[in-house]
Amino acid sequence: MIVCEFSIVPLGQGESMSPYVAECLKIVQRSGLPYQLTAMGTIVEGELDEVMGAVAECHRAVRAACPRVLTTVRMDDREAAKGRLESKVRSVETKVSPPE
Repeated sequence: MIVCEFSIVPLGQGESMSPYVAECLKIVQRSGLPYQLTAMGTIVEGELDEVMGAVAECHRAVRAACPRVLTTVRMDDREAAKGRLESKVRSVETKVSPPE
């Protein structure tokens, strides 16, 4: 199971990236993979081929609209059950929260 964070930056297109992020988010939603949108990128969870397929489709969509694109990908590949997007965050939050 892969947890993948990616960001795609259209170079030379001005300051606002939200139209490109929105287009990528539509692609990720259509993939059916669990995801989290963050202020600095998108995190997707799934099998390697599914995740990389979604990232590649996002890259191609932005590249079709821009002459130059910078795509950054970080992956955590581990034999684990699904649901790591939530369980990784919960694990840290339980360690930060004071006991009741």
